[in-house]
Amino acid sequence: MTSKSTLSFDTSGARIAAASQYIAGGANSHFRLGMSPGPLVFERGEGPFLFDVDGNRLIDYYCGMGAMVLGHSPAGVRQAVKDQVDTGILFGGQSPIEAVAAKMLCERIPSAERVRFGSSGSEVGQAAMRLMRAKTGRRKIIKFEGHYHGWFDNILWSTAPALNAAGPASAPVPVAGSLGQDPVEAEGLEIMGWNDLPALEARLARGDIAGVLMEPAMCNQGAIAPGAGYLAGALEACHRHGSLICFDEVITGFRLGRGGAQELFGVTPDLSIFAKAIANGFPVAAVVGRADLMDMFATAGVLHGGTFNAQPVAMAAMIATLEGLSEAHYRESSVRGQRLQDGIRAALSEAGIKAQVFGFPLMFHISFGLDAVPKNYREIALADKRSYVQFCVAMLKRGVRALERGAWFVSSEHDDTVVDETIAVVREAAKEVAPLLGR
Repeated sequence: MTSKSTLSFDTSGARIAAASQYIAGGANSHFRLGMSPGPLVFERGEGPFLFDVDGNRLIDYYCGMGAMVLGHSPAGVRQAVKDQVDTGILFGGQSPIEAVAAKMLCERIPSAERVRFGSSGSEVGQAAMRLMRAKTGRRKIIKFEGHYHGWFDNILWSTAPALNAAGPASAPVPVAGSLGQDPVEAEGLEIMGWNDLPALEARLARGDIAGVLMEPAMCNQGAIAPGAGYLAGALEACHRHGSLICFDEVITGFRLGRGGAQELFGVTPDLSIFAKAIANGFPVAAVVGRADLMDMFATAGVLHGGTFNAQPVAMAAMIATLEGLSEAHYRESSVRGQRLQDGIRAALSEAGIKAQVFGFPLMFHISFGLDAVPKNYREIALADKRSYVQFCVAMLKRGVRALERGAWFVSSEHDDTVVDETIAVVREAAKEVAPLLGR
């Protein structure tokens, strides 16, 4: 599908318009709106492909916003789910399968001595912050610009702030992510720039921080690795000043490796949260961590609940997903993911487009207009987003779907043929948009 023909998405547009009579905006998440040429409606997914209501076959690099690490509709996950549905769906009690799932996490994740399951990253992020406050008796949580930890009022601050509203880099101010947020909630946060260890150490030294919550690699805005010694230094500084640290591995977990970013970088936090790729599209999330912290949910009056926590069908999907995430998966998929990055970088350069292609084999980022790989949010916020959106639309009309914020997610199903096709589309799209950039 690398012809110069242009795909149409008119039927999707009509379906979204019709659905808007019943669903606000025609979509059930803010993050599915605002895409160009508009939100799409899909009939099915298979391997690396999505098939939409217009009859288009699209190579998909959204991967369910990062969740579909084994591609769309993997046989092992589907069979596990079918088997569990025949056994039971929801018991209002415990099931043997949740203990199996928890044991798998404890065996794979360095920080996981105990587990509690939830349904979304936003939920388990709240549980982690509650634990850090309960353990330390302190209120304030350090949160970094550009890092996303959920859509609730107390944490949706400075996730993608306009630089003219964010204050000085040395002293960022909280910027709300939505109308209607309670400004009082920002009082429990300290907003800082990421990848600056001296600044973090200085703030922790004041002795009032309950915990630090961070993406161990900044992957909501970009795919930025921590600086040398940053994670280890942050952990040591937290403990020296009586604070805790939690890694948000909702995106990095099971993409940067079997044990997440913490295994890759060799730093074990007090707590971690996981979601997205943990169950290949099923609503599973987890907060994991030190036994003495996690056991506070059971013995110290720290409440954590949820009707659908450890729902057996979702647990079956999680177990099947983790079984599919073998060492061979990471080895083989990483080779293809790196080849894809290299091919995109070369195609953009050939077209005369200044861009940075950076990140990790199974999750990387493209930023137009930057002279160097960014190290934090303020640097990546200078990218030419408008031009990148034009590039994404040009690719979409040729059959390749990539997130307009710059993220690319690679699954086990993006084989060599798909990678070759993608690079060919990138080359065509780059040639089309290059003369238009900057207008």
